[in-house]
Amino acid sequence: MGFGTKAKIKIKGRIISKGYAEGEAIVSKKKISFLGDVDPKTGVVIDKNSDIYGESISGKVFIFPFGKGSTVGTYILLQMVKNGVNPKAIVNKKTDVVVASGAIIAEIPLIDEPERDIFEIIKTGDFVKVNAYEGWIEIERR
Repeated sequence: MGFGTKAKIKIKGRIISKGYAEGEAIVSKKKISFLGDVDPKTGVVIDKNSDIYGESISGKVFIFPFGKGSTVGTYILLQMVKNGVNPKAIVNKKTDVVVASGAIIAEIPLIDEPERDIFEIIKTGDFVKVNAYEGWIEIERR
């Protein structure tokens, strides 16, 4: 790549919650529970065992492998939307029912089962487009 060029990678995935969003990626390689691991008032990850502890997922494309924990996590995602601190979109390796229901209720675009290993490709800070109408994500390295 020469100076000023951008690399784009497009990956197909399964649509869970329809929508479109784009923005900066924040990537965690660990499972997350929206109940207890994320502050619904700020969007900051408060689980001290998380690899993104202290980071905000607010206004970002949040990429993590799986959800974990309580069904209350569904409502935490909705609360985050009401507080204006929700992720713009979510991409999972495999979505569990709690994250899926939360994203659908909160109208957050969500794609899972990407055709490639997103954790080898997407890094925190990459610009990512999530098209959960057509079933793809696009990563742009600047």
